[in-house]
Amino acid sequence: MAEIRNFTLNFGPQHPAAHGVLRLVLEMEGEVIRRADPHVGLLHRATEKLAESKPYNQSIGYMDRLDYVSMMCNEHAYVLAIEKLLGITPPIRAQYIRVMFDEITRLLNHLMWLGAHALDIGAMTVFLYAFREREDLMDCYEAVSGTRMHATYYRPGGVYRDLPDSMPKYQPSKWRSQKEVDRLNERRSGSLLDFIADFTDRFPACVDEYETLLTDNRIWKQRTVNIGVVSPERALQLGFTGPMLRGSGVEWDLRKKQPYEVYDRMEFDIPVGVHGDCYDRYLVRVEEMRQSNRIIRQCVDWLKANPGPVMTSDHKVAPPSREEMKGDMESLIHHFKLFTEGYCVPEGETYAAVEAPKGEFGVYLVSDGANKPYRLKCRAPGFAHLASLDEMVRGHLLADVVSVIGTQDIVFGEIDR
Repeated sequence: MAEIRNFTLNFGPQHPAAHGVLRLVLEMEGEVIRRADPHVGLLHRATEKLAESKPYNQSIGYMDRLDYVSMMCNEHAYVLAIEKLLGITPPIRAQYIRVMFDEITRLLNHLMWLGAHALDIGAMTVFLYAFREREDLMDCYEAVSGTRMHATYYRPGGVYRDLPDSMPKYQPSKWRSQKEVDRLNERRSGSLLDFIADFTDRFPACVDEYETLLTDNRIWKQRTVNIGVVSPERALQLGFTGPMLRGSGVEWDLRKKQPYEVYDRMEFDIPVGVHGDCYDRYLVRVEEMRQSNRIIRQCVDWLKANPGPVMTSDHKVAPPSREEMKGDMESLIHHFKLFTEGYCVPEGETYAAVEAPKGEFGVYLVSDGANKPYRLKCRAPGFAHLASLDEMVRGHLLADVVSVIGTQDIVFGEIDR
C-alpha cells in the first residue's frame, strides 16, 4: 500500500471566516486536524512604537484602532494608566459616563461577535438582527464624539464633553418619506440619556429573539456543543481572560475582582459556563449582554439625577473651555500648547487593566518624565486566545475550525498591534 501522508492546507487570510487577516496553516489527516499553526503579523501597525513618538494625548486615537470593535474600552485602559502616573481622579460624573460607555461598547462587541459567529456557522438572520441594534448604539457613539467608531472620547481627567441634550434626527429624502422619518425620530425627541433608556427597555426582548433563533437550535448545538473544550485549569495556564475564561467555569471578572471607576456601585452578575465548550462561551456572552444592559440602565438613572463637571479642573491636563479660548489670548496659547506639546508625566511605570469585551485589556506604561511615553505595551486578550488555537482544534474536523475561531472572538488589530 502507498504510504499515507498528512497534507498541509492554508486557511485564510482571504477565507470568509478568517476574520480579517488570520492565516492558519493546518496539517490535515483526511478531514481531521493534526496541527494548526497561526501566522501572526499580517496586520502589524506598530501602534506601541508609534505611541513612543507622540505626546500622550495624541495616542488616544490609536487605542481605538487596536480592537476596532471595542473602541472606548481600549481608550479606557490607556487613559487610566496616564491618570495613575499623573495622580489625578476624574469627576464622579465622568466615571459614570465611562462605565456606561464601556458597557455600550461591550454590547457593540458582543452583537458583532454574535452576528459574525452565527454567519460563519451558517445562520444568516441573527447577523441582520444584531446589526439592527448595533445601529442605535453607534448613534450614541456619534452623538458624544462625532464619529461612529474611533471616538477618542475618553481623556485623562474625564471625558471630552458632557452628554448632549438632543439626539441627531433623520431627515426626509428620496429614500425615506416624511412618515417613516417621523416614526424613526420618535425615540430621538429627548436627550441622549432618554434615547439610551429607551434602548435598555427594548433590548432584553431583542436578546430573547437571538436566543429563540440559536439557543435550542439543533444545528447550532451540533456545531458548538463539545467543540473546542478547555478545562478551567488549562484555561488559566493558557492565560485566558474574559468570556473565554468564564466559559470554562472560572468566575473571574475585573469589574468585580479589581473594580475601577464606579463598578463597585453597580449591581450585576458574572455568568459562568460549565463545560468550557463553544456553546458555553456563547451562553456566557449572551448573558453578559443582559447584564451590561442592567449596568447601562443604572448609569442612565444616576446621570439623569446628578449633573456636574465631566473633566478635571487641573488645567495642566485639561484644556480651557471653548468660550474662554475664543475670547482670551492666554487660553488660546494654553490650548495650542496642550494639544501640540501635551503635558509631562512624572517618571515611573504603571499597569492599568480593564475588563474589555474580549477579556483583560491592559496597558503597561513607562514614563521618563517627558511628554511622550518611554515605553508602551498593550496586553491584548486575543493574543493569548489565538495562541491556544492549535490546542483547541486538534482532533476536530476542518469545519470545526470555523466554530473555534468564532468562539474566540478574535480581532487582529489588537493581536498584531
